[in-house]
Amino acid sequence: MARWQPDAPGRLAAAALDLFEEEGYENTTVIEIAEHAGLTKSTFFRYFPDKREVLFGGGTVAGLLVEGIASAPPESGPLDSVAEALDALGRTFFTADRREFSGRRQAVLNATTELREREALKRIELTASMIDALNRRGVPSLTARVAAQLGSLAWEIAYDQWIDTDNSEGFGPLARQALADVCAAGVVH
Repeated sequence: MARWQPDAPGRLAAAALDLFEEEGYENTTVIEIAEHAGLTKSTFFRYFPDKREVLFGGGTVAGLLVEGIASAPPESGPLDSVAEALDALGRTFFTADRREFSGRRQAVLNATTELREREALKRIELTASMIDALNRRGVPSLTARVAAQLGSLAWEIAYDQWIDTDNSEGFGPLARQALADVCAAGVVH
């Protein structure tokens, strides 16, 4: 690839995924990722602090969740605001053209303890971002925490369904259904 091609972060993520699948995460270096993407090591570090972060979107998802909660209609309750954010995520990030990449990415994460640990930390950070966004909407802390935790669980369920190659449904509808299912499970007597 020529160095002048656009979307360096996307190219680096694609190169990293290819190499992690072929060589293994532990056996792949930042220099190899950069070279595979047709870029330099310094370009890699302009976008990512280390090779773990190359598969985690650099804060994009957290920003989209916060925007989705903030832009939910004023009359929306906490769970509806989280649902709006998950819908927005499906429209802008978890799009059909990213499904294959996301499935491959998840397989690499599942095979690597260090990446699974990083993914768990990222989910905690995303939940915290949702809590903060709900608090800014005036949602009391405990309610915001519960809504964000339920939203995080719904996201996890929907994501696992969405990356399944036999599934053609969009992330947003899957997330809304998962959120409804999670809430319904909470009222079972």
